[in-house]
Amino acid sequence: IGLCALLSAAVPRGKVSMVFRKLPGVSASGMGLRLSQKFVFLLFLSGLVTLCFGALFFLPDSVRLKRIFLSKTEIQPVTQEHLRGMTPAKGDGGGGKAKGLSRKPSVSHEATEERLPGGRAQEEPGLSRSKPESASERATSSDHRSDSDTFSFHRFKRCLAKAPLGRDGGKPSDPQTHERREKVKEMMKFAWDNYKHFAWGKNELRPLTRNGHIGNMFGECQGASIIDSLDTLYIMGLMEEYNDAKEWVQTSLDLNSNGEASLFEVNIRYVGGLLSAYYLTGEELFKTKVLELGEKLLPAFNTPTGIPRGVINLGSGTSWSWGWASAGSSILAEFGTLHLEFVHLSELSNNPIYTEKVMNIRKLLNKIEKPHGLYPNFLSPVSGNWVQHHVSIGGLGDSFYEYLIKSYLMSDKTDEDAKNMYYSALEAIEANLVQKSPGGLTYMAEWRGGILDHKMGHLACFSGGMIGIGADDGAQEKRQHYLDLAAEITHTCHESYTRSATKLGPEAFRFDGGAEATATRLSDRYYILRPEVIESYMYMWRLTHDPKYREWGWEAVEALEQHCRVESGFSGIRDVYTMTVSHDNMQQSFFLSETLKYLYLLFSDDDLLSLEDWVFNTEAHPLPIVRRSCMQDGATQDKTASK
Repeated sequence: IGLCALLSAAVPRGKVSMVFRKLPGVSASGMGLRLSQKFVFLLFLSGLVTLCFGALFFLPDSVRLKRIFLSKTEIQPVTQEHLRGMTPAKGDGGGGKAKGLSRKPSVSHEATEERLPGGRAQEEPGLSRSKPESASERATSSDHRSDSDTFSFHRFKRCLAKAPLGRDGGKPSDPQTHERREKVKEMMKFAWDNYKHFAWGKNELRPLTRNGHIGNMFGECQGASIIDSLDTLYIMGLMEEYNDAKEWVQTSLDLNSNGEASLFEVNIRYVGGLLSAYYLTGEELFKTKVLELGEKLLPAFNTPTGIPRGVINLGSGTSWSWGWASAGSSILAEFGTLHLEFVHLSELSNNPIYTEKVMNIRKLLNKIEKPHGLYPNFLSPVSGNWVQHHVSIGGLGDSFYEYLIKSYLMSDKTDEDAKNMYYSALEAIEANLVQKSPGGLTYMAEWRGGILDHKMGHLACFSGGMIGIGADDGAQEKRQHYLDLAAEITHTCHESYTRSATKLGPEAFRFDGGAEATATRLSDRYYILRPEVIESYMYMWRLTHDPKYREWGWEAVEALEQHCRVESGFSGIRDVYTMTVSHDNMQQSFFLSETLKYLYLLFSDDDLLSLEDWVFNTEAHPLPIVRRSCMQDGATQDKTASK
């Protein structure tokens, strides 16, 4: 406005009048009107200002100019109808533990524990500003659905091969294994009790200072440790604690926040946690909350390519890319780690938009060229092109690959596109990234534009379990090879634990300069209660029943008890190579959701959350295999029986 005023002020009043008089159709004689020069001038000035201000919204870079004048809260999220209209036709086939800068933040140090909030909001011009369809409106329209269209928890339970909690809660018959499982349960109760006492309602516990931590990954949403713990408490039979968590969800979980939230973290922790809580218990509260939250994530997909941006304001619906992401790009392990949860959002809501969104991601990834068959970590949500040729099976890339094989398994092995993408990617990984050290250790290197970096992150240690669960569905001649590869990688990750003084693994370890599975940089020596190594132990135990995996898990329990347990909870440590530990004062929510859950399952019978019925999202929240034919048959039977 100021710019337009300056432009108009630069034209003398007399000149303005002259301009008007020279314009056809505005003279007094032409219009039959006699207006004063003053009135004509004011009319012209107001029109000029209006035109200048309106032009801001049609300039090529109008997105940035809009942000000068409009706050984030003034830009309304697009409607679901608009989003559905931008989605390609369903049927085009998307979806490791993206943690580090994506999956879970490497935040053990006070100076680095806050994740960067990212860049400014990036809204596309010409978006609808109409109000999204309300939950009550959707409920009204759902009254007209047929019984077969509406999700039935009763039918879902009938389609499971085994009871979710198995026989007797998965209690092992072996006394020593049972004793170890009880120890893990005690660790969970200790961690939970201290969180409840000192940090109730906050996202995570600071056990040394005995207070809560909010952080900036979840916007203004709180209670991350509560949501992440719901299923863990339930399967462990800690029902008093579970009921406290459920009550908090009912009375205190506020999803109308205006903070800057990570789409990825909100999805894997909150959406995943609420979904699993619903599928395990049938409590409608969790279903209602997760559908409300899922709707708030949709505006992040409103980009020219349909690739979502990494940060979203849950209140206003604005989204933007992380400030640290190269050239405003989206992160492979973030936009590639939505598929499992979004498919289930469609199942529960009977709204295909969630599945369409993730299928659109897959469609784009199938179209673009992959260097040597590999998927780089950074992709532009505007152009749909790779931004850098950095490939990692650890942070920034990891859970993308995990969700490919798990999408296939969760589809009851009907999603052939996910299967083909996974095995093609695995073939490229073997050809370019899998290495053997001089000491005989198999590891996953990182790839930077064709140059190998002989480093493997703790986050990449999930890949032993991933390759293991996918071994049986590979080509017949490669099945044993895949299982062997999974065992070799899991062994390497175990070695990274045994070669430290604390018997806990560093954030990253190297295989150059004479190093073998050892952190050579001070910045890589920390451990923040991560689960990936234990996750692979659990999967490899279930696949092979080799007792060494339970022994390795027990070694981890003893190390956690000795070095990470403090008076008021569990804390990460800054250097795994010294026995005089320095704690980072953070009990991560994923310690409750993943690390302790995987340990508990490791020491349980296999029918507790059987892999025949469940897949785990990248935050270890169990999601059921989708058996559509069974559900449809059940709906038909129910309808027939009701007549």
